[in-house]
Amino acid sequence: MRRICYSVAMSLDGYIAGPNGEFDWIDTDPEVDFAAMFARFDTFLMGRRTFELTQTAGGPAMPGTVVVVSRTLRPDDYPEVTIVNDDLEGAVSRLRAKPGKDIWLFGGGMLFRSLLEINQVDTVEVAVIPVLLGSGVPLLPTLSARTTLRLVESKVYKKTGTVLLEYAVKRKS
Repeated sequence: MRRICYSVAMSLDGYIAGPNGEFDWIDTDPEVDFAAMFARFDTFLMGRRTFELTQTAGGPAMPGTVVVVSRTLRPDDYPEVTIVNDDLEGAVSRLRAKPGKDIWLFGGGMLFRSLLEINQVDTVEVAVIPVLLGSGVPLLPTLSARTTLRLVESKVYKKTGTVLLEYAVKRKS
């Protein structure tokens, strides 16, 4: 079974994007091996807002299969990606059962919350950037139930002061 990994940068005060969706505050550390990071995944799972960001000039390119969860996007308008409009749990279960590498839950606090609530997130990998934004898009909008995590790994990048934290999500019974 493929794992779903929520891998994201976050400000020290808990935001994954600024008040206007900006991410210019994320320092790229020269020690981070982005090629190795991307090589772990062959599928990118994201919500509509994150997908729209990837479609803008300068937005990140996604090498692999892109799956977008959206109630408003029409599959016919985006034939190059898979659009999930309903039955999130069934669609994600089928995606996980397919052969391949792990799945990167790419951005999207709302989708992260939805997947946590249906027990479909395996790891949470947060790069804590040493900046305080004061407001913006939170890592996790209000969650309906507590989720327990177990620290798997941590790393400090001394040049930028970024701290990478990797947690396993403890499965709910």
